[in-house]
Amino acid sequence: MPTSHAPSVDRSGLRLMHVHAHPDDESSKGAASTARYVAEGADVQVVTCTGGERGSILNPKMDRPEILENITEVRRQEMERARDILGVTQEWLGFVDSGWPDGDPKPPLPEGCFGLVPLEEATERLVRLVRAFRPHVMTTYDERGGYPHPDHIRCHEVSVAAFEAAGDPDRFPDAGEPWQPQKLYYHHSFNRPRMQALHDAMVEHGLESPWEERLKEWKPEPEWDARITTRVPCAEYFGVRDQALLAHATQIDPDGFWFAVPRELQAEVWPTEDYELVTSHVESVVPEDDLFAGVTPDA
Repeated sequence: MPTSHAPSVDRSGLRLMHVHAHPDDESSKGAASTARYVAEGADVQVVTCTGGERGSILNPKMDRPEILENITEVRRQEMERARDILGVTQEWLGFVDSGWPDGDPKPPLPEGCFGLVPLEEATERLVRLVRAFRPHVMTTYDERGGYPHPDHIRCHEVSVAAFEAAGDPDRFPDAGEPWQPQKLYYHHSFNRPRMQALHDAMVEHGLESPWEERLKEWKPEPEWDARITTRVPCAEYFGVRDQALLAHATQIDPDGFWFAVPRELQAEVWPTEDYELVTSHVESVVPEDDLFAGVTPDA
């Protein structure tokens, strides 16, 4: 983790919870801002809804029979390494990966998977963790799931439901003392303007852009991009993010698109990770540059 200077902000007493669908999501979405808040003294907890059991092996170097045979344990070990790199605590919600339903029409989801778990059952498990950790701020995915994986969409639904229920003493009374998080955010770092800016910078420097083909198919949605309210400066921690990504060796190809844009260029062109403030129980004026804007530690 960068140690070039002492943190300019003391986040002691502040708590942040990220709710993600699979191991590796915590490293591909918001990891640099996570590392920044940890360095500044905040307690950060990642909740991982599934074990990633049905995830494809996306790194050719890891596509070996012994890895596939032990994928559940391998992905758990990868998560432990990423957790330690980011400096967070981590809890498993305990559900089974739904897998990506491939085909047209898409096949039914496998029995017992996270995407088919009753919403109340999954919400109660997350409410228990919220009430135990007592986060001031929670993050999750937007209603599209960031992309339409059934586990990401379910993660959104469960996270929003738990955010609303955790402070209500009449909801899940056996799940711990009520606690109301003060702010809820959606991740928006995979937005088209960011990718366009990185693409343009690569072309300007005479480099091959990994986003060229994707951008041709990515229909502009200015009204969607306008939902971003909060841009957290965190370029100093892009290196920590990259190390956490590499810990997920089955999912992240070190020679793939994740690392095709030089880190220095990323820091120059787009030095933030971006979020949408969805609900706030404290006064906070948008646009923001801080997930904890308006939040004070416990008395």
